[in-house]
Amino acid sequence: MNAQIIDPLQGDFPEVIEEYLEHGVMKCIAFNRRGTLLAAGCVDGSCVIWDFETRGIAKELRDKDSVAPITSVCWSKYGHRILVSAADKSLTLWDVVSGKKITRTILEQTSLLARLHPGSSTPSTCLVCPLSSAPMVVDLETGTTTVLPVTVPETVNEVAAPPRNKSSDATPHFTPTAACFNKRGDLVYVGNSKGEILIIDHNRSVEIQAVVPISTAAVIKNIAFSRNGLYLLTNSNDRIIRMYENLLPQRDGSITLQELVKTTDNHDVLEKLKVVGSKCLVLVREFQDTITKMHWKAPCFSGDGEWVIAGSASKGEHKIYIWDKAGYLIKILEGPKEALIDLAWHPIHPIVVSVSLAGFVYIWAKDYTENWSAFAPDFKELEENEEYVEREDEFDLMPETEKVKESGVNEDEEVDIVTVEKEDGFSDSDMSQEELCFLPAIPCPDEQQGKGGGSSSKLMESTHSESPVSEDAAMEGLAANNASSPHEEDSVRLKRRRKPSEKGLELQAEKVKKPVKALKTNGSKVSKPMRNKFVVGDDVVEANNGVHGEDGSDEYH
Repeated sequence: MNAQIIDPLQGDFPEVIEEYLEHGVMKCIAFNRRGTLLAAGCVDGSCVIWDFETRGIAKELRDKDSVAPITSVCWSKYGHRILVSAADKSLTLWDVVSGKKITRTILEQTSLLARLHPGSSTPSTCLVCPLSSAPMVVDLETGTTTVLPVTVPETVNEVAAPPRNKSSDATPHFTPTAACFNKRGDLVYVGNSKGEILIIDHNRSVEIQAVVPISTAAVIKNIAFSRNGLYLLTNSNDRIIRMYENLLPQRDGSITLQELVKTTDNHDVLEKLKVVGSKCLVLVREFQDTITKMHWKAPCFSGDGEWVIAGSASKGEHKIYIWDKAGYLIKILEGPKEALIDLAWHPIHPIVVSVSLAGFVYIWAKDYTENWSAFAPDFKELEENEEYVEREDEFDLMPETEKVKESGVNEDEEVDIVTVEKEDGFSDSDMSQEELCFLPAIPCPDEQQGKGGGSSSKLMESTHSESPVSEDAAMEGLAANNASSPHEEDSVRLKRRRKPSEKGLELQAEKVKKPVKALKTNGSKVSKPMRNKFVVGDDVVEANNGVHGEDGSDEYH
């Protein structure tokens, strides 16, 4: 869709289901940085990479050692690596281009969420949120883990870095705790069960540097940053989504945080952390449904950070709520009667991708209304036909009025088609690093497509489902061995591999053995019957379709 013919007053948010994808049972999704590739984790332990432009499968990553359901997928900054966490407590780092496994780490707890370090082009560390223990930072190369603190110490003596490589049995069990990196990856933001946002410097002391309490002290279930790093989103058990503004600078945020801690004087440890937290995050908006008071799933920002979306956690509902940053509810997207389990907004375009409990991936896009007057200011749309009188030279190849005009375009100037302009949304890109945007598509063999091994968009259901008439015709054509095109014969052979019956084989054999004999009448050969033609002796005459002569007899000629 051309941006020039889009009405700018319509709003950049999705409205309808454009199509939906099907491949096994998918449970979690993630876009790469440019939004050209979509990774989806399946219940059979495989990770499918979709080419989002063509809606086709570009690659499938499958680990023979793991068949457990995938719990989360995460791209590296430049898209060359994918981190996959599974229900069998494993973390697998894949090379996307080659499809080979780089490392595989086994944890002591099942990880619900795993995120690669966002500041490195080839990250080897990740943040993991286990099922029943505190979040931890894992070094994928060495396998060492650093457990992050989730509670604020009451005294100074209790402040200490957590031990490394400790068993989960040596630490108390926690409810699932949400955590995420900031944009540069130098700080970790943790939401605990006491309704507090903890800011931790995991590179230096692994200590809590600031605390931002929530008024209702409800358990924080989700926490996520916007792509630009300016806003933070939290989802709590009190059924309220809160948006905070990040006051720390994008670069060297950990250094600024250390200076705030040093300049803040307070004898009470908790009060000091709260004062520092008030200088890091400020509550901006709260989003909720005041009527139904429903719980939320997978809240996130849009690609440009102008919209906030969240899915309904009610069973049997596939609803997506869209708010603007001012807190107003803009749109409610209602999908099929299937529960929603995951959600993602396209990094660039107004497209939302959701995953249902049945394992389908739905693509929500904007219902565009074309504004053709954008091509020319004097363009007018007519409600009905009007008579128009054209000029004498209006449709000439070179009108006289245009001959006088001089073109201001320098035709000798060379056009640069090599240089790539830097986009505003990716201003922090390292231009020396080649970013992976597309993968070569490998066509599947016909045998796999016939067995249903290949996957395709469910929007093309008409190509997969055959009507009863077409199925019967295919069976009859196969049994009678009628002449058909090679394409039709291949499609019938792929769809139905049914052998002809014994009776059908006998009939075919009889047809081959008994050639058709020509009939003889009075010594003259007669070929197959002809319409409106009769044999009179050795002559063939044709009826004149019931036209009689003057004497009432039929005319022949």
